Amino acid sequence: MKHPTLFSMQFIMEENNYMNKIKTIELFAGVGGFRLGLNKVKNKDKNFEVVWSNQWEPSTKVQHASDIYCARFGFENHSNENICEVDTQEIPDHDLLVGGFPCQDYSVASTLKNSHGIIGKKGVLWWEIYRILLEKKDKSPKYLLLENVDRLLKSPASQRGRDFAIILSSLNALGYSVEWRVINASEYGMPQRRRRVFIFASKKGTNAYNTLSDNGYEEVINTQGVFAQTFPIKNIKTQNILTGKLSDNLVDITENFNKKKPKQNAFLDAGYMINGTYYTSKIEVDYKEKHTVLGDFLEDEKKIPDEFYINDEELKKWHYQKGAKSIQRIHKTTGHKYLYTEGSMGFPDALDKPSRTIITGEGGASASRFKHVVLVNGKHRRLIPLELERLNMFPDNHTFGVTDTKRAFLMGNALVVGIVEQLGHTILKMDT
Repeated sequence: MKHPTLFSMQFIMEENNYMNKIKTIELFAGVGGFRLGLNKVKNKDKNFEVVWSNQWEPSTKVQHASDIYCARFGFENHSNENICEVDTQEIPDHDLLVGGFPCQDYSVASTLKNSHGIIGKKGVLWWEIYRILLEKKDKSPKYLLLENVDRLLKSPASQRGRDFAIILSSLNALGYSVEWRVINASEYGMPQRRRRVFIFASKKGTNAYNTLSDNGYEEVINTQGVFAQTFPIKNIKTQNILTGKLSDNLVDITENFNKKKPKQNAFLDAGYMINGTYYTSKIEVDYKEKHTVLGDFLEDEKKIPDEFYINDEELKKWHYQKGAKSIQRIHKTTGHKYLYTEGSMGFPDALDKPSRTIITGEGGASASRFKHVVLVNGKHRRLIPLELERLNMFPDNHTFGVTDTKRAFLMGNALVVGIVEQLGHTILKMDT
């Protein structure tokens, strides 16, 4: 193997210095799924550079996710404190803000003249994103790339879509357009059936914003938008696209959005919003490339620790958990008796299909309805943390250093890295 000469090393350093970088901050960073995806994206002229990150878990003294993040990416420019207590001036100016924020109640509590007319609920992390955008003013980022559970589009149940309408309207007031798409990673060749909504916002004046402004809504959803370019869908006809106008008063949205038809979904799996008007539709995936399956990502059985195998006695408990059942229960408050039923689940997990969604309770040896169990060489076993990492498209042993149960928990909270990587290529292409 040839070693680089001093000249070539100097050239590489100079090339990196002159490369145009999309400066990025990663909020609610977890163990760095967004960063891993964006780090894979570059061309000869441009790449993404994470200039600041924040990860803080309020419910635990030991900050496992933050510790792993620093072990993999370094301590420099990383914040392990409550984002609600971080002064915006401490956050470097940036081009792209990314993060997987929690699905919470985003309703506006009251009005306040010196806060653009709103007060978001304390501890609700969407309002921390909003605060950063608001306080950065003309230095707010060009783009946002966010991830959430897909029920965000339907919450709360009493006013379906209200919370997402608040997000859209508040971004509109700050001069952003917004695109969204519910993506099941397995439908685009990735190894896990994980449905999440991804949200891309672009600031007025960017190419991405102008694309939405200059094209009709059918073109945007079908071919021209960031998600349409990245994750192709079958053509949607105009009559199947719903449209609506958002109030610019967040208190009004909080109190009145979708009150007349509260059970009807205002926002479907794909859509975009610009200048307060949104367009949305159901979609059908159009993917013809190779699909990957659970069996592709299993470790060599010789390397599986004994404790992950399930003996015959324990296997009975797993069969019970995975099987159909009807159980009479009593409501703790009313004393009312009711029948709790569950259907059966496929057991063991099919090796010739993508895996089911990894959940935070994946770890531990106790029998569970939702944990993965595979049958290999006539033996049943649970998935090891390394295999869970692979199903999220993380590097092997990315979460090494904490207990196996905690590693599984961290993967249950993570995203599928390949989705971010593919979106990153499109963002890079559009940012010219």
